[in-house]
Amino acid sequence: QVQLVESGGGLVRPGGSLRLSCAASGYGFSLNYMGWYRQAPGKQRELVAGITSEGITEYVDSVKARFTVSRDNAKNTWYLQMDSLNPEDTAVYYCHAYVRFVGHIAGDTYWGQGTQVTVSS
Repeated sequence: QVQLVESGGGLVRPGGSLRLSCAASGYGFSLNYMGWYRQAPGKQRELVAGITSEGITEYVDSVKARFTVSRDNAKNTWYLQMDSLNPEDTAVYYCHAYVRFVGHIAGDTYWGQGTQVTVSS
């Protein structure tokens, strides 16, 4: 079992910034891929950004040049730095991880509890 705990959401003005954090805890695992998803009311959940343990990143087009995903392998923690926020970024943000377990070929996926990001004046 792996637990993901995320934090950093809140209310921010348009043009402002927030940084989300997600920390994984447990035993006998390694993080292969760390992602950030978001879901707004009436919309499908979408992958916003992701990063591998080696530092390779990807982003959905709508957040490129505004959001930055990073990770601290030693802390089993990853981040989403969100700049130039606009109301369209309002959503519940979820961290996600694909985890490998020592001695096993197959891995598993885990989700954080979600944190609300609201961009409003």
